[in-house]
Amino acid sequence: MESFGRTDVGIVRSVNQDFIYYSDVPVGPLPNLYIVADGMGGHNAGDYASRYTVENFTKKISESSETAYSDIKLIEDTLREINEELILQAAEKPELDGMGTTFVMCTVEDNGDMYVCNIGDSRLYIIDSQIHQITEDHSLVAEMVRNGEIKKDEARFHPKKNVVTRALSAMGVVTPDFFNIKLEEGSIVLLCSDGLSNMLSDSEIFDIVNEYRDDLTTTAQILIDKANDNGGKDNVSVVLLRR
Repeated sequence: MESFGRTDVGIVRSVNQDFIYYSDVPVGPLPNLYIVADGMGGHNAGDYASRYTVENFTKKISESSETAYSDIKLIEDTLREINEELILQAAEKPELDGMGTTFVMCTVEDNGDMYVCNIGDSRLYIIDSQIHQITEDHSLVAEMVRNGEIKKDEARFHPKKNVVTRALSAMGVVTPDFFNIKLEEGSIVLLCSDGLSNMLSDSEIFDIVNEYRDDLTTTAQILIDKANDNGGKDNVSVVLLRR
């Protein structure tokens, strides 16, 4: 595996509430690990939620000795534990009230089996000869698209596009979505916050990744630069990996 990640505050925001992690080497029983989290909440609450979630998720996974666990069971149980910790901390510290974070991650086995988990509207794409959004957004506008109320192209510009319907937060324990995908040799995986997907269309993302696919570092920077050129209204995070 080869990977690269970058996060940027964007043009409008003064604080970066996104947090990323990427490792091509094993993390506990997982063969590798790639994460993007997008925090939400006033003051430093969003920043705290995303950082706490990613740092403690990777710590708990790395310390796990449950080799009998399936990858999915381990990920699900670890996220539930962190979710419960966020609820307790928000109850003890008023400044953390209302905090939450999206979470999208993947891990890839040697045979190409990729396990994907997401909560919220941070996304995972596979890019080969086309671009494929693997995750489903947990957001109000995504539900409107699925219900046929608006078209997918209208979702990026809808005034309620930032309303998330599921997040790791102090509001309660949530259930993540899981996907099992066969990742072909040479395919590129993109994990990103909505600071990218709201600023670039899927076709724009595909064109950039396809043009610079041999250099993940350059690809990440150009994606972020393009999001900022288009307004940079939110923090922008990308993690790219290639099998």
